This record gives sequence, C-alpha cells and structure tokens, in this order.
Amino acid sequence: MTAYTFDDVAVVMGTYNEEAAIEHVLSDIDRVTDGRAEVVCVDGSSDRTPEVAREHGARVIEQEPQGYGVAVREAVLAPDRPVVVTTDCDDTYPMERLPDFLEKINEGYDVVSGDRLSKGAETMPRFNRLGNQAFALAASTLVGRRLHDTTTGMRAYRTEVIEEVTWTENTGLSAELLLRPVMRGYHVTELEIDYDERRGETTLDPLLGGAEIAGSIVRVAAEEWVRRLSPGDRRSTTDSA
Repeated sequence: MTAYTFDDVAVVMGTYNEEAAIEHVLSDIDRVTDGRAEVVCVDGSSDRTPEVAREHGARVIEQEPQGYGVAVREAVLAPDRPVVVTTDCDDTYPMERLPDFLEKINEGYDVVSGDRLSKGAETMPRFNRLGNQAFALAASTLVGRRLHDTTTGMRAYRTEVIEEVTWTENTGLSAELLLRPVMRGYHVTELEIDYDERRGETTLDPLLGGAEIAGSIVRVAAEEWVRRLSPGDRRSTTDSA
C-alpha cells in the first residue's frame, strides 16, 4: 500500500469574507505540512480574502456566492492529489492534527472524519452544539451506525471516494460527505479533535441552516438505503474510531 506524504495532500476549503481568519489558517497549514500540501480556496468573497489567500500561496478559484456546498464541492473536486482534506476557513479546526488524519489514511481508511463533539466543543455556541448533537443522533439512527459528528468541516478523503460519488447537497454537504461513504461501504473512521472559537462573524443562519441540514440527512439516508437494497450493491464495512 502506498504511504502518502504531504506532497500527496491537498487542503481545500470554501471561503466567504474570512479576511480575519484566512491568514492564520493558511499559515498553520504551511507550518504543519512544511509548505508541501497544496491549498485550494473556492472563494465568493467581497473582502480581501482571495488576495490574502494568494499572498500565502493558495490556489484561489473565484465564483459567485452560491452557498457552502457549491463552494466545497468545487474545492474537493479541484485538486489532482490522491488525498484531499477539507477544512473551514474560520480558524476553528486544528491544523496541527493534519499528520494524524494522514496517518489514518495511510492505515487504510478511505475517509477520516474529525469529531468535535465527543471532546465537548465548549467554544461552539450552545444552540449550535445541541443541534449538531441532534444531527449526529438522527443520522446514526437512519444509517444504522453510531456517528458522533456528521456536520464537521474537517475530513480527509482518498480522492477516488470524492470522484466516485455524485454530491448533491448544498448547506447539508458536510453531512452528505460522510453519510454516502458510510452507507456505500467505504472504510470510514472518526478522529476526535478540538474545536476553537471562530475568528470573524458567521454568515449561516442557524435555524434556516439547521432545517436544511436535517432535510439533507433524511434525503441522503433514504437515497442510500434505496441504493443499498438494490441488487448488486456494495455492503457497508465501515469501522468506528
């Protein structure tokens, strides 16, 4: 089995008016990977986010703002490296854990999902934390496997997983990016991570966004059950962390 290094990794994110945080995120990625990981930002900002990203060596793909999922879907499909790591651009995720995500990929996992909630996620607003816990419980019930954090933005994927699945969701893409691989039998694990207080202001309405995520979880799970029950479909062999 190939042992991947950071020369084989692309770190990708959708960015929207994150001028206050993007420099910190990119500097951390550069420090942790010794500048070897490719960084791709799909950006719809009206501030200096794309300029700051380019100044720090990121590849910037500019597009009109169309929502979280549209940007992240473009980001995960853009690199040609064999390992893709998604993150958010608000400095909430621990880039120092990138070696641990890569290690899990090298152990044979197809998807490594960062679990913020098992460690408490105390810096997350309480309403958001309760909502994310509810999403995880609902998704666990629907897919038949305990999942601890279905809406995390930090995951590592083998590129073939990204390329083999058709991604359909927008606000709920983070949940879809976990649920479809789980239900299609890819080798999936969760990795507990810390979660920091975000830099800058959030642009997501928690009520509207929460409703959209809930709908995505139900829709994706239903579609995947239909697919799994079809003749000849691959069965799930996923593992817990």
